[in-house]
Amino acid sequence: MIAPILVGGVASAEAFGDPEGLTAHPAEESIIGRAVDKRRKEFITARNCARVALGELGIDPVPIMRGEKDMPLWPDGVVGSITHTAGYRAAIVAYAMAIRSLGIDAEPHEPLPEGVLNLTSIEAERDVLATRPAGLHWDRLLFCAKETTYKAWFPLTRRWLGFEDAHITFSQLGELDGGGAHGTFTSRILIDPAAADGGAPLLELPGRWLIARDLITTTIVLR
Repeated sequence: MIAPILVGGVASAEAFGDPEGLTAHPAEESIIGRAVDKRRKEFITARNCARVALGELGIDPVPIMRGEKDMPLWPDGVVGSITHTAGYRAAIVAYAMAIRSLGIDAEPHEPLPEGVLNLTSIEAERDVLATRPAGLHWDRLLFCAKETTYKAWFPLTRRWLGFEDAHITFSQLGELDGGGAHGTFTSRILIDPAAADGGAPLLELPGRWLIARDLITTTIVLR
């Protein structure tokens, strides 16, 4: 499903449920040893997606441990991102020599709970969303794009990015054959954009979004 919103050099894998008999990598048991069954299955499937995607890059299966702020720890020379939501798990990976950072997030295509939009957006974003055409849940799409922004931001900065610290704008709305929609977005960073790796400051992060199969998926591929 996510292939249309990825670019060359990015490998991916996705699942729309939790396959029976799938087990965690032994080294990852320390992360989920006390997790409830639902959380455990989500984690195992999402990590399996990550290993399948790594296989597309020619990398043997490895444990994907958890780092600072729950950031997945990828093999040396690899960047990646993982997401899971009801009925969907996915991972994207790439070689760091080609891609600087990645972010992915998925959400159900339904409205945010009452009051959440005001807590996760800035006034300028809400003003624009009020003018958007009906039929798409723009509030949830905005939330998804914010989460993706953080996932691409944190590995490069090791700094928190609040919902109010990025201004997201959407453009290039298009429809998919058979239903759904897709487009692009830009996350303009409103705080110090300096990157810890000494690379170019993170002034704007380009993203893509897709709505299909009652799911919203957003990605950022930062070169």
